Amino acid sequence: MFNRISAYKIMMKASLILLLALSLSGCEFEVPGADETFGKQNFVSAVSIIELHKIRNGAYPESLKELEFLGDWDGIWLSAVRYEKNGEGYNLYLERGWVGLRILNFQ
Repeated sequence: MFNRISAYKIMMKASLILLLALSLSGCEFEVPGADETFGKQNFVSAVSIIELHKIRNGAYPESLKELEFLGDWDGIWLSAVRYEKNGEGYNLYLERGWVGLRILNFQ
């Protein structure tokens, strides 16, 4: 009798957890302004490190892999931007903000 009750309780808890997980998976946890805020921060961080590279080395890097003196958190913005060297300058494209990137306007 004890095993049946324990198994029933375990099965009920598992069912409730599964039901909760399924109901939450359909929700969008959007934080207003987060994509724009993180997008701008990613872009500004990228520009600052790229410009620092130019000051230290006399030229812009051929790719972001050449950047030196990166911190542990710099991988976040590195994955959010796309860099292309363009002659004596560069093009920097913001690929995403926090979750995605809808529209980003700098003002």
